[in-house]
Order: sequence, then C-alpha cells, then structure tokens
Amino acid sequence: MARSNGSLQRPALRNRLVDAWIGLRIMRYNALRTLSGKAGSGELEGAAMISKLYWASWHRNLGELAMEVMGADGTLLEGEPYQPGRLQNLFLFSRADTIYAGTNQIQRNLISERALGMPREARGQPGKGPSS
Repeated sequence: MARSNGSLQRPALRNRLVDAWIGLRIMRYNALRTLSGKAGSGELEGAAMISKLYWASWHRNLGELAMEVMGADGTLLEGEPYQPGRLQNLFLFSRADTIYAGTNQIQRNLISERALGMPREARGQPGKGPSS
C-alpha cells in the first residue's frame, strides 16, 4: 500500500516500516530462543515472559503505522455495509493487545518480580492511605 499510494517516498515512514520489520524479526528470534531454552534454567521463563509485552506493543505500533500509510483514506469506510478494512481493523483491535492477559504495566511488574527477581511493588493496604 505504501508503494501504491506514494507514502513510501516519505523517509520517516520508510524508517518506521523498517523498524516494524526489525521488530518482527526480534519476535521471531525470541520465540526461537524460548523454544530452545532449557526448562528449569530460568532462561526459558525470562524469554517467554517478555513475549506478550513486546508483541502487544509491536502490534499496536503496527496498527498506528498502517493508519499512517493509509493517510486520510484510513478515516474513510467505503461501500456498503461500511465496514472497516483490514488495516483499519488492525489499528482498532491492536489497542486491546496491551490490555488483555494483563496490561502492559502489569506485565512489566511480573517481569521485574519473577524474571529479574526485583522486590515486589508496594501495594496499598485496604482501609489505609489517602482515600480512607
């Protein structure tokens, strides 16, 4: 699409397309690392834990990139029954990736506590704190 609508001529957009491709390769290599990890070594668990967080962020960014490639046409629904196209759906549904199965912030907390062994984040106690 970037070739056909001329948006590929924009250097910043070309850089984002390359970044998206690189991100896809990173996910592939991390999946291979996860599959080849040794159970019980801790390596497998750490590599697997970053997958959801990385994928959700990458997929959300890909949806934003798709809308940028489409330009103003990305805001239009064409023809009956006026359903979003494939790239518009990518943009809309990839927003949920950062929420389901735990928000990105929760995923970061899990990685820091379980994979990196950092202390647990302070959690408020019911009935105590500024709202009580």
